[in-house]
Amino acid sequence: MKDQIYACLWSDGQALQMAEHYCSIFNNSKITSQNSMVVNFELNNTKFMALNGGPLYKFSPANSYVIECESQDEIDHFWEKLGEGGTYSRCGWLDDKFGVTWQIIPKILGQLMSDPEKSQRVASAFMQMTKFDIATLLNI
Repeated sequence: MKDQIYACLWSDGQALQMAEHYCSIFNNSKITSQNSMVVNFELNNTKFMALNGGPLYKFSPANSYVIECESQDEIDHFWEKLGEGGTYSRCGWLDDKFGVTWQIIPKILGQLMSDPEKSQRVASAFMQMTKFDIATLLNI
């Protein structure tokens, strides 16, 4: 038997709205089941559960979801769609309208940060950015 691990997103009565919103943003996504308490869904074949748990708990940046993007168009897409109605922060971080924290980063960032000659300059550049700009990072 294969162990499965997936995230449960606690909400105050917005589980279906969360699932529908995220499924509208990510490719290969769908709601797989729902009832009055729980909505199960997949984003790019990754399983999630949204729970109508009430007002007791809130999200924080201590738990965030990272999206590695191949292109600037992908960064722009997720930045705009997930950030709409939420709040933007620095270094590719944003809180969506449900309070869930996302990190929208370029996939190439790991490679750039592993280059000892460039890593300091790359880090200095992206620390000044809100949304990542791949072209700027590549030209450092």
